[in-house]
Amino acid sequence: MVALSSARSLRTRARIVDVALDLFERDGYEATTTAQIAAAAGVTPMTFFRHFSTKAAVVVSDPYDPVIAEAVEAQPLSLPALERTRRGMLVALEALGALEDVTARRRVALAASHPALRAAVAEATVATEQAIVERLVRGGADKFDARIAAGACLGAATAALLALPEFGGTLAEAVSRALRQLEPYGRSVS
Repeated sequence: MVALSSARSLRTRARIVDVALDLFERDGYEATTTAQIAAAAGVTPMTFFRHFSTKAAVVVSDPYDPVIAEAVEAQPLSLPALERTRRGMLVALEALGALEDVTARRRVALAASHPALRAAVAEATVATEQAIVERLVRGGADKFDARIAAGACLGAATAALLALPEFGGTLAEAVSRALRQLEPYGRSVS
């Protein structure tokens, strides 16, 4: 029963995101209300807020944070914090499917075009950074080194996301290319 409820919850969340992005693109982010999103998704406002704390959260919440943190933690402890983070993020990118790529592109385009959403993205990135830092430290990394490693990799990923329209490839390809810029000089370790 729990798995059925979880699957239903994931479908509801995905429907809310899809409908919200449609409304934001058609009517504008500022003009669209959470009540309109809920109605268009066929859910109550309470259900909307069960899945998203704010309208901005529909655009900036990152369902991949746990996947990224787990992938970073799974990297060999013998590697430096930066390399563990870089490799973990590359592994997490492999989980991004074609449909998720389309949704992520829509989110990025919307966030890039609205100053309030850009600020919300920065705030969400702090949560992702903290999740990575916690996993690195739990694996024995120095907290300062862990924070620098997470910041460097997330900075590269964010730059790639914001440049996605000019890149032409998939989101995963763009972020992978950005993370390759952080490879140890002179050797390929991917």
